[in-house]
Amino acid sequence: MIIDCHCHAGKGDLLIGPWNTNAPIEIYLKRAKAAGIEKTVIFSPFHSNYQQANANTARIAARYPGRFLCFATIHPQRDRDRIYRLVQQAVTQWGFCGIKAHRMDGPATRELCEAARTFRLPILYDPVSETDVVELLASEYPDVNFIIPHLGSFADDWRAHLRVIDQIARFPNVYTDTSGVRRFDYLVQAVQRGGVHKILFGSDGPWLHPALELHKIHLLGLSSWQEALVLGKNLLRLIEGRKTPYLVKPNHTVLH
Repeated sequence: MIIDCHCHAGKGDLLIGPWNTNAPIEIYLKRAKAAGIEKTVIFSPFHSNYQQANANTARIAARYPGRFLCFATIHPQRDRDRIYRLVQQAVTQWGFCGIKAHRMDGPATRELCEAARTFRLPILYDPVSETDVVELLASEYPDVNFIIPHLGSFADDWRAHLRVIDQIARFPNVYTDTSGVRRFDYLVQAVQRGGVHKILFGSDGPWLHPALELHKIHLLGLSSWQEALVLGKNLLRLIEGRKTPYLVKPNHTVLH
């Protein structure tokens, strides 16, 4: 089974760019189906209220039973002092199985990591090239798994790629995803140094085409069992025990 570990879904509430305006999941689903992608991790685009945004993510998942896995998006600074409650709601009410945070919202915090530890969730944290902090996260929270997307930089920062390659090799709890990585040889290095058990396939859909991103994995020339790890089994291992069915119903009124 092929699982895309990185896809945005739903509306943002700003109008600065696609990343905070709209992530239409319908066009992604057509492309993913054609590519053979059977499950997808979804989370909200940038939003000014992630409690509402996570509820929107839950509603989208409820429209497609069994198709999506959901991560709760958290603003490490704005949601300070209520992160535990937001994560608890996402896990217990909607069956979410991970946390998404982004450096553009704010740097990762102890409160964020403590919530992940409590609920045994992986954190998909985009450091926006500030990969030095991954050293602190991984060493201070060795029992929390961190997925660093884009090899540390969506902006093609090769130095960030190299640091993350080194980090997935040194820290047992640091992983990366392949979404949006343009310099192919860094993916080759990540496999060679970190190992196939530390790489997760991701597309950064719906804005990036999932079939194009998936083709990069096939071009790595992995054996069938290695490719199976990258294309889904590694993610399943990270969320093991958290694949609870969604409790929310379509048209369910969510918390405000």
